[in-house]
Amino acid sequence: MKETLEIRWHGRGGQGAKTAALLLADVAFMTGKNVQGFPEYGPERMGAPITAFNRISENPIRVHSNIYEPDYVAVVDETLLKSVHVTDGLSKDGAIIINTPKRADEVRGDLAGYEGRVITIDARGISEETLGKNFPNTPMLAAVVAVTGVMKKDDFFKQMEDSFAHKFAKKPQVIEGNMKALKMAYMVAQKA
Repeated sequence: MKETLEIRWHGRGGQGAKTAALLLADVAFMTGKNVQGFPEYGPERMGAPITAFNRISENPIRVHSNIYEPDYVAVVDETLLKSVHVTDGLSKDGAIIINTPKRADEVRGDLAGYEGRVITIDARGISEETLGKNFPNTPMLAAVVAVTGVMKKDDFFKQMEDSFAHKFAKKPQVIEGNMKALKMAYMVAQKA
């Protein structure tokens, strides 16, 4: 991993992109990393485009601004490919991870000539299969960890299970579904 890994998330209000960025920061912190996880606030409302960011490093992070040249981009809603410049500043040495049932070659035309790695994952399908509802942020979080290699798989699953156990203490079935979604998405993204 390079000194500081920078990730930009694109989603719509209510889809959990901000929550995924904050969760990634939490679990990375619990594995000993220095982190930042923050949204870009504006006139957001349910369904409006939102942006969130992560910086993750072994060293102290001294930059406190939005991320304009990310190593990785996660797109939680594929409809944003037609309305938001999701590849702006994206390193061709990194990757874009898109929630879609389509193949990478099917969405590449919507990426403004981006020449780097394109990973697609059907986060909605995984979520509906494991959780019974469309919560794409959980599978997208696992896909980002798998693609970036920001932490070891076992550390990630352990920290996420601890987080879910705390958050959903009175709903153990939710913990099981979320862990299943994470593991399934991680495997799919790792093979991409």
